Amino acid sequence: MKKTFCLFTLTITLQNYLLNLNTIKVLMAKKSEKNLKPTINNKRASFEYHFEETFEAGIMFTGTEIKSVRDARVQMQDAYCFFVKNELFISNLEISLYTEGTYNNHEPKRLRKLLLHKIELRKLKEKLKNKGFTIIPSKIFFNERNIAKIVIHLAKGKNTFDKRETLKEKDAKREIDRTRD
Repeated sequence: MKKTFCLFTLTITLQNYLLNLNTIKVLMAKKSEKNLKPTINNKRASFEYHFEETFEAGIMFTGTEIKSVRDARVQMQDAYCFFVKNELFISNLEISLYTEGTYNNHEPKRLRKLLLHKIELRKLKEKLKNKGFTIIPSKIFFNERNIAKIVIHLAKGKNTFDKRETLKEKDAKREIDRTRD
């Protein structure tokens, strides 16, 4: 009698184990399908500035800001970065209000602190002293650990003839692509 009970228990546990494995596989497949992470680009930045150096920084979010960023409800056309003491902040980065947010919703345009290593901050601060340089954000993305990051550039403003040249290059590239098709 005891042998059949143990065998029955063993088969039930094995079936539960296999069911759990199948559910884990299904959940992992759903998670990878859902893994389409939005990236927000600042197309205007590459048109108006020459990028000298690139840095990747974290952003300090509060409350519902991250949910709005995941919904790609961000405008960064007029955004720029500046130093206050030895900390880097981003201004004019507009993150729209979260629709399901309550009274705890965030302010759309507020100063947000950027997180960089001290060495990178010192390097940026020293190069920013040169005339004509500014720090411009160009992209917000999510890394492998699903943490929001922002790509910032040490940039110098373009002249009007530089802008015309980039427009000519884009038009030429577009025509070449048309002739190939």
